[in-house]
Amino acid sequence: MSHLVLVDGHHLMYRAFYAIPASLKTSNGEQTNAVYGVASMLISLLKAEEPTHLLFCFDAGEETFRHQENATYKEGRAETPDEFYTQIPRILEMIESFPIQHVSNPKYEADDLLCVYAKAGEKAGMRVTVVTGDRDAFQLSTEKVRIAIPHKGYQAPEYLGPKEILAKYGVRPDQVASYKGISGDSSDNLPGVKGIGPKGASMLLQAYGTLTGVYEHLDEIKGTMREKLERDRDQAFFCERMATLVSDFDLAIPLKDLELTEIKTGQIVAFMKALEFHSLTKRLQVVCESAYGKQHFVWEGEPTMKKKTVKSEDQMALF
Repeated sequence: MSHLVLVDGHHLMYRAFYAIPASLKTSNGEQTNAVYGVASMLISLLKAEEPTHLLFCFDAGEETFRHQENATYKEGRAETPDEFYTQIPRILEMIESFPIQHVSNPKYEADDLLCVYAKAGEKAGMRVTVVTGDRDAFQLSTEKVRIAIPHKGYQAPEYLGPKEILAKYGVRPDQVASYKGISGDSSDNLPGVKGIGPKGASMLLQAYGTLTGVYEHLDEIKGTMREKLERDRDQAFFCERMATLVSDFDLAIPLKDLELTEIKTGQIVAFMKALEFHSLTKRLQVVCESAYGKQHFVWEGEPTMKKKTVKSEDQMALF
């Protein structure tokens, strides 16, 4: 079965930037910590997931339909240093050196792109893995679509399907937007119903199914919880709409063009050499010499490189 891996590109970039010391620079002084981190995670992802198809999804800016409807959407997030933004072109250059496809759309967020491709992949009979740390993506989870959440250091990523999401949050994937409509989401500056947190939200949704169902049975809810729901009714439905991922637009790149096949590594190796990522070149060779790698890559690196186990301190896996 084909395996489509969808990557939340901005999530990986932020993780890499803050996980790898800013002191990582080339000999000519170019800061490369975010570039190194994303490249490291990509190699780890290839080894762990063995995708047949791969796509990076990025945010294009801050004028999506959500920003147009809600001027305060995602306000309050800490400012990202310029040292992060200056590395984005290099990160895209690295991704394109593989070559791996990447998409963005000024009208939609990366999460919406993950959504439309996850649904398309599932419809095409693919197994789908979505790599992200954003809880909005939990609504994409099905028996064929799983969410992979990267963790710090060398810890294995956490994989969440419908059962795991229900066990951890008390709601089904199809209830995630309603859940955020009630409990809110501080990372997106969505207040939800003030005074009702995650436990209260999951309890209400277990009882009434959806946010609409909660308000249809408002007369059954007692005390201050009912008062809070009545007070913030409009806000709850607005936050639910902001949290709902959309997929009613065409794929920018057809699924067939995401296939990894006979990738020659010369350009990748040249990029790694230019940025002095020597340990990553060794790790890439290990992947290319695996059974999976031989099906999808053609190694064009130095033929004299001796096989050896890559030291753990060189891995900086992060995925």
